[in-house]
Amino acid sequence: MLTRPLAICGTAAVPAILLRLGVFGDNVPDVVQMLIYGAGIVAASFVLAWAAEAARRDISGPLAIALLALVAVLPEYAVDLYYAFQSGSDHSYISYASANVNGSNRLLLGLGWPLVVLIALWAVKRRRRSTRMPTPKTLILPHDSRRDVLVLGGLALAGFFIPLTGSIPVWFGVALILVFIAYLAVASKAESSEEPEYVSVSAAIVELPDRVRKATVATMFIAAAVVILMSAEPFADALVGAGTQLGVDSYLLVQWLAPLASESPEFIVAALFALRGMGSAAIGTLIASKINQWSLLVGSLPVAHLFGGGSATMQLDSRQIEEFTLTATQTLLGVAILVTLRFHRWAAVLLVGLFSLQFVVTGVEGRYVLSIIHVVLAVGVTAWNLWHVRQAHADHHSVGGPESGEDHDGSAADSPDTSRTAHGVGVGQTQTR
Repeated sequence: MLTRPLAICGTAAVPAILLRLGVFGDNVPDVVQMLIYGAGIVAASFVLAWAAEAARRDISGPLAIALLALVAVLPEYAVDLYYAFQSGSDHSYISYASANVNGSNRLLLGLGWPLVVLIALWAVKRRRRSTRMPTPKTLILPHDSRRDVLVLGGLALAGFFIPLTGSIPVWFGVALILVFIAYLAVASKAESSEEPEYVSVSAAIVELPDRVRKATVATMFIAAAVVILMSAEPFADALVGAGTQLGVDSYLLVQWLAPLASESPEFIVAALFALRGMGSAAIGTLIASKINQWSLLVGSLPVAHLFGGGSATMQLDSRQIEEFTLTATQTLLGVAILVTLRFHRWAAVLLVGLFSLQFVVTGVEGRYVLSIIHVVLAVGVTAWNLWHVRQAHADHHSVGGPESGEDHDGSAADSPDTSRTAHGVGVGQTQTR
């Protein structure tokens, strides 16, 4: 279970290392370089995901959590920060930095979140097929997720500063980085009553003897980091060149192909958790990743731009402003969906639908209309969620108070306390009204 996946990843990563060392010569087409370096980054991302998951067995404390968080997001950060650094001397790279950060954020929330929720609900439905229990329609998040939702909500509102001013100043970037550090510090002090569970390769790693396990995890971290650092720069340049060779807008390749390559392992690991009945843990991981991207990644862009020879303010053009507007409004809608710690199936479908629309609505005016739709839906979803909670509490007390444990229609109360599984993962059902 351990040797074969690592061997496959190693086989995929070796060509990227050889290409970077010049073994294949200097005339390799950009399209081929994009595929080779992309495969190397995907392979290294899988190794990082497995190592970071297994490391939870041995590493704890604020510093360890910070290091794990940084290493886990290294693939997408390496590519985007390269573009931001280059933009200090070549302003055309600002568009690529913007494309990558917005693409990774929208891909995570618009595709990653719904994918995990739908898989988790399907997994529970499959287990209940032989019983008379109702089909679940809602994924219930644990109470400690309130902290993450609150932080993401604050970041969503702060994110509107970027399109409103048309820039990302260094001071704003530093402020976002400080928010990320504070978030890690608070999260590291929060105690969890649940034992961590492991899936796939990480489950095999944690079964190794202590000394062997620690050496294996450390080797995986180092090897993956080396592959990513060697591949990030040429992969980023190859994406731009490949767009020209293929007759495709390089902006789109940078916006979607690069994030898909770096985030797909994280999506797959989260999906495996969801299949195992740990849907709340899976979506919780992706929410934390969204916080990382909307704080540390966005905050690092103007800093990298400054270090690359640029000014203390990273100026954006109209297309980049429109991109940040759409990302900020999508984030706002995501927070609205999570405000009551219930992720409904219809909300997952809604996010996927809106995410898909952006590939059809490509004009600037159309994108702003789509952004307005996100805001209107965010307000509506928030109002609906709050009404739903008040109505549930009113119905709960009208049929006998806390002792009854049921709503007026006889369905189980869908609060996190009454819908947990043995793993602390709640999957409840919406009420039928």
